[in-house]
Amino acid sequence: MKKLAAFCLAVAAFLPATLYAGGIVTNTNQSASFIRMPAQDATISIEGVYFNPAGLVHLDNGFYVSLSSQTVSQTREVSSTFDMNKTEFQGDVFAPVFPTFYAVYKKDKVAYSLGVNPIGGGGSANFENGLPSFEQMVAYGVRDQLNASGIPTTEYSMKSSFNGSSLNWGIQFNASYALNDMISLSLGFRYVIANNTYEGYLKDVMINPNKPIFGAEYDGTNMVSAPQFFTDASNTFGGWAAGANSYYVGLQGIVDGGDGGVLLENGTDAGLTQAQIEQIQGLVMAAGQDPSGMDIQTAQAVLGAAAPVFTANSDAMAANAAATSDMEVDASQSSFGISPIIGVNLKFSDNLNVAVKYEHKTEMTLTNKTVIDNTGLYPDGAKTPNDMPSLLTVGVGYRPTEKLFVTGGVHYYFDKNANYGKKINGEFVDNEEVLDANSWEAALGLEYAINDNVIASIGYLRTQSGANDKFHTDLGHSLNTNSVGLGGKYMVSEKLGVNLGFMYTAYEGYTKDFTGYEETYNRKAMVAAIGFDYKF
Repeated sequence: MKKLAAFCLAVAAFLPATLYAGGIVTNTNQSASFIRMPAQDATISIEGVYFNPAGLVHLDNGFYVSLSSQTVSQTREVSSTFDMNKTEFQGDVFAPVFPTFYAVYKKDKVAYSLGVNPIGGGGSANFENGLPSFEQMVAYGVRDQLNASGIPTTEYSMKSSFNGSSLNWGIQFNASYALNDMISLSLGFRYVIANNTYEGYLKDVMINPNKPIFGAEYDGTNMVSAPQFFTDASNTFGGWAAGANSYYVGLQGIVDGGDGGVLLENGTDAGLTQAQIEQIQGLVMAAGQDPSGMDIQTAQAVLGAAAPVFTANSDAMAANAAATSDMEVDASQSSFGISPIIGVNLKFSDNLNVAVKYEHKTEMTLTNKTVIDNTGLYPDGAKTPNDMPSLLTVGVGYRPTEKLFVTGGVHYYFDKNANYGKKINGEFVDNEEVLDANSWEAALGLEYAINDNVIASIGYLRTQSGANDKFHTDLGHSLNTNSVGLGGKYMVSEKLGVNLGFMYTAYEGYTKDFTGYEETYNRKAMVAAIGFDYKF
């Protein structure tokens, strides 16, 4: 019975995922401006520290700071058609504060900038009632396996919960230089600090087995502790094994003395007591044989064959008792990495701007720090790959009129060249195994200047995942999305601007087929953001 051993494997395999917009592990919702209009790749603004660092040289000379925060709410829904008590599961992800900070110093042809932001993860997923993979461990691993073993069992119950969080902080430095009025370049790097936490339990497994031979209370009408039932079953089999071995040896003297042909029921004629006869008959019946009309030598052979079977069953039941005992995990993981970032900005005119940015892969390996792991499957100090992929972004901004600004962008994630630490059957596999293609995003946006102080904006973002069927599980999946953002910017003064934005993301559900059942994964998310830009 493999049962709850998979619990920790499932928890350990929980993948850090983007909290909102971005690739499989990369967040791109890095400002309030993005939330109100997600096509920021060709921006010439302080938010360009992240989106377009090469364009910062086109700011006016001076020192700039920007501080944004987003409040993100996401619901993760998992359903299963497997025959079990619960088939609908919901996990809530909530990040009340998702901050980004940028600072820029611009002087003539040069700009220096700093950015601090949650480049990956950023929230915690709380499944208060567990997940299908937890529920199935009991429904199939205990109930169905008992039935298959000839122990009728119709009901089960359990308590399970899981909470996982992931956060990759990025600290980014850039230097930008204008070669001329049209071409500018940027060179920088990001230092990434990754932290994941996992807390979960699966406990109080109860069943209603109908096997009174292991105890009078096991008559199919009572919900009993699964570990206790298996312990009692193990002790019963162990007692049978000891008795079978003892009588197998003890009956040899009767056989050698020529009384092996005496019927067992007449064993008193061969020197057995009535109590011994009844014990031997009981062991023969436990071995699945009818002792009626059986002679002593045949009974001895039955006991000799049954003894190792009883021992094996005792060991199996003891293992089941351990497997159904309370399981708990309290662990964290941490790592760090560095990725170079280069950018090019082409300002063809005051009305047309094109920007390109390339972020190199961030190679990271998480290290476990385990507080509780009573399965031995989540050892302290174990390593897990946790790369962030290379990212290429291209943006175009065009101003057809003085008041209207039209912009678009494309993000391409080189997922297949990274290693996300994905596991199949408990073994790490390369991304090539679980991804059919690299992920990409396409964004479009409009800004309209209502007056000198107020800008209204709206935008659309399409995210296309390259994950294949092997990637998706109830704990970790990557879905295609359509996002719409709207909002605006208000210039409180010449120095202070306030950005307000709201974004809604509709996920495209994914159904995965298993043998005899299927699971469906879906999500929905909303985010509200506010940001302040200030020029000293």
